Amino acid sequence: MSTVLKDAFSVTRLSFWTGALLSSLIGSALYIFTQRSIESDAQERFVNHARYAQSVIGVRIKSYTDLLRGAGSMIQSVDTFDHRQFHDYVRGLELPRNFPAVDFMNYAVYVPESGREAFLAGLDREIRTMLGPTASVRIAPPGIRPAYLVVAHIEPDAPADTFYGVDLMANRYFGNQLLQARDDGKLHAAGTPIPVLSRPNECYLGLRMPTYRRGMPLDTVERRRAAYTGSIGIAFSLPKLLHGVLDEIPIPGVRMTLYDTGPRMDVHGRDSSGRPLTLFDSRGTPAHPTPPLDTGRAMYVVTLSLDFNGRPWKTTYSVPKAALYTEFDDYYPKLMMLFGFIGAILLYALLQMLTSSRRAALELAQEMTSELRESQSKLQLSHQKLRRLADHAYQIKELERKRIAREIHDDLGQNLLALRIETELLATRTRGSHNILHRRARATLLQIDTTIKSVRQIINDLRPTVLDLGLSAAVEWQVNQFQRRTGIRCRIEDDHGEIALPDHCATAFFRILQESLTNIVRHAHASEVVVALRLEGNWLSLSVRDNGCGLPPGGRNKYGSFGLVGIEERIVILGGTCAVFSEPDGGTTVMVSAPVIGTPPPNPYPEDEMQPGSAVI
Repeated sequence: MSTVLKDAFSVTRLSFWTGALLSSLIGSALYIFTQRSIESDAQERFVNHARYAQSVIGVRIKSYTDLLRGAGSMIQSVDTFDHRQFHDYVRGLELPRNFPAVDFMNYAVYVPESGREAFLAGLDREIRTMLGPTASVRIAPPGIRPAYLVVAHIEPDAPADTFYGVDLMANRYFGNQLLQARDDGKLHAAGTPIPVLSRPNECYLGLRMPTYRRGMPLDTVERRRAAYTGSIGIAFSLPKLLHGVLDEIPIPGVRMTLYDTGPRMDVHGRDSSGRPLTLFDSRGTPAHPTPPLDTGRAMYVVTLSLDFNGRPWKTTYSVPKAALYTEFDDYYPKLMMLFGFIGAILLYALLQMLTSSRRAALELAQEMTSELRESQSKLQLSHQKLRRLADHAYQIKELERKRIAREIHDDLGQNLLALRIETELLATRTRGSHNILHRRARATLLQIDTTIKSVRQIINDLRPTVLDLGLSAAVEWQVNQFQRRTGIRCRIEDDHGEIALPDHCATAFFRILQESLTNIVRHAHASEVVVALRLEGNWLSLSVRDNGCGLPPGGRNKYGSFGLVGIEERIVILGGTCAVFSEPDGGTTVMVSAPVIGTPPPNPYPEDEMQPGSAVI
């Protein structure tokens, strides 16, 4: 027999290397999966932060657009408009405080050639009033054109007369865009930086809006042309507009690069639509305004689109991957790889042992067939020993359950309660000051509460505390739990009140009740259950009756079913009897009885197997 066992459980070189290779593959797969999950989560967080920053830029652009629309509405609401009105209006806007990126606001008047001299005379008088009698205004660049769009008002006030009189339509490309804005009545956004104001990595852009005479219809292009009076515009600093946007992203080392990808003309009047124009780079310097973009597997890069009043913009955000990883993220994939390797090794060893055990059992069964007839008496004795061992195992199991439940309650329960108090204190202190930490603390608090409920359920599953109050209370609690969980109507018949029982007897009856109710849920399809607990002399009887489908022929000895066998073993150990029978009209009754009061329990292992035991009726 020892030779059989040795051959069955021997580990060959092939099986060893097969297990090692399989474990290595599983560990590597877990490492790759965990690393990719961490990377995907970090990338998603970075994309969400970038989208939020993009929305902040969009909100700021809208506020500056609303500023221009408001100024245009003010101009269109009056019949006459002079420099003093424009000055007072802009001063009331408090641009440095409310719109810090706007450096200049100007108004250009539409002047046909026939009204040029009269307009220049009036503008000359206004400029002399502001700058002195030597000031003089001329239209620049000089020349005779059918119409002009002349800058007449500038805020803040320009220091010299050369800032006034500039004809915005003299530039053919820019003039065509202004005429198009006049015809469709929409805002016009500059496609290129303003050359006079812009410097390397210090880009100034312009927004302009057409204005029309008050009260005139604007429903067609011809009517808008007839009512056209000029154009109100702002010049703003893009770095000032974007100031603080990266502060909204709580990740160090983020780079933001903004491009204009729409059609435009370069300074020489050539079409340069095919090349994106870099408007801003957070890493740019005056000496090197457009450094190369960050690329490579060590970087996260996301590009988002933005509409700047008809101009297509794209913003590229980039950050090193290491900036989004914590120290735990570096070790977590390695831990998962180690866990997968060890777990696969143990699982493979278990499967190997199970296979070897099955092979050994078959070989041993063949060897022992000839010895079975000679060992019947020994088997009977072994059967009695096994019953005693089962009794001992039941007692040990119940004591261990009780000990584990007490240890969980005293140690883990108290630790969870202390942890909950600390977490609730953290959530209270971070309310209003650290919103993100507060939300995480609240989420942790909910998770702790869930864990506390799970621990309580585990304690009840191990050994319900209500069993300490007595068998009657435990039976009532178990029946109520069963009725609440399954919806099956239950009725208890117990007219003796609480019964003083030894702990091992009360536990045995309680476990028998649990197993009976479990069988009803699994097999009976019942709608009503009656549980009766009666004390007659020193014998306690428990019966569980249902109105289900009944016990089919041979169902009690069904292969693989141990519920009723466990009930019999428990009650026989107490020296009692067990009866299971079905009613003619359906339904099954499980009835157990055992001596529990006044006398010690009888010998649970009688020599005559026909003495107290089990019966099926």
